[in-house]
Amino acid sequence: MRCLIIRVVFSCKNMSNLRVLGVLLLLLNSRKLQGCKKAKVNALVDGNKDALKEGGSGHIAAHTFTFRELAAATRNFRPDCLIGEGGFGRVYKGRLESTNQIVAIKQLDRNGLQGNREFLVEVLMLSLLHHSNLVNLIGYCADGDQRLLVYEYMTLGSLEDHLHDLPPDRRQLDWSTRMKIAAGAAKGLEYLHDKASPPVIYRDLKCSNILLDEEYNPKLSDFGLAKLGPVGDKTHVSTRVMGTYGYCAPEYAMTGQLTLKSDVYSFGVVLLEIITGRKAIDNSKAGGEHNLVAWARPLFKDRRKFSQMADPVLQGQYPVRGLYQALAVAAMCVQEQPTLRPLIADVVTALSYLASQKFDPECQAVRNSRSGSSTPRNRR
Repeated sequence: MRCLIIRVVFSCKNMSNLRVLGVLLLLLNSRKLQGCKKAKVNALVDGNKDALKEGGSGHIAAHTFTFRELAAATRNFRPDCLIGEGGFGRVYKGRLESTNQIVAIKQLDRNGLQGNREFLVEVLMLSLLHHSNLVNLIGYCADGDQRLLVYEYMTLGSLEDHLHDLPPDRRQLDWSTRMKIAAGAAKGLEYLHDKASPPVIYRDLKCSNILLDEEYNPKLSDFGLAKLGPVGDKTHVSTRVMGTYGYCAPEYAMTGQLTLKSDVYSFGVVLLEIITGRKAIDNSKAGGEHNLVAWARPLFKDRRKFSQMADPVLQGQYPVRGLYQALAVAAMCVQEQPTLRPLIADVVTALSYLASQKFDPECQAVRNSRSGSSTPRNRR
């Protein structure tokens, strides 16, 4: 199998980086490869690096770590180093002894074969894709049956940590910060859709996968479910339905047909969460309000109700026109028909403008006092 991997990789060295990845992903579907051990995993990743270097790319920088190094970095994965847990496994904060760098170390849950495939996809994807709004992969470990990924440490955690179930000591996100995060996340998605060749469908866009640095700059993370998008005459990619309930586009959930517009729908759900402060799915809500999109759709039809959709913790501290425009973008993204959804480039344009309009609460108060009401007027 190792020889087969190397042979295929080097036979593809004249193809674009992501086309090489496409061939490798075909290999990942092999049952023989799904049970591969350390040597075969490293042969796959390192062979891919060599092929890309010969093809003219010098941007492959993922480092190979030993399990001993990462155990030392996390003090043997002590519970007080644990900072998160998800479908892939547990995430620990650690310090690399060789560089003294603070990192996030994600350890694969070894139960099941799917995680191993996601591990390989993520290593390859993040070795090939580089953008300021994508999380930076520092390296990986494939010692024995151990599978770990090492990322740059994102100081403020995930967007989810700042929107839902906040502890009393955590500051609320103001309107300007929310628009900054939304615009940055959209730019990361735009890179995957429009700059990567062939395009990449993220397939797992949600608030918990948007990480924030100390200045609230967002970065997309967790690329284990990413797929190469359709090329040429193809309109979609057929695949097993994966992702998170509440974020999946309806046509993808029903048919398994995946397109770039599937990601746009997921982004629309995230944008609604940013605006409203509600969860995509919240079973604690009253009947009819469990599903965020289902709750929002009737309200989209009446601009007089737009102010009811703003997160109550904002306490009216937002630009009324900005709220209307942001909700309009979200409404277009979550259209049931994928052809009616905008391109992500158009979403970036709209949200970048909104992010550039810095909101001043004092000016808003003056305008409200002059109008004699804090309730937005209906424009004709």
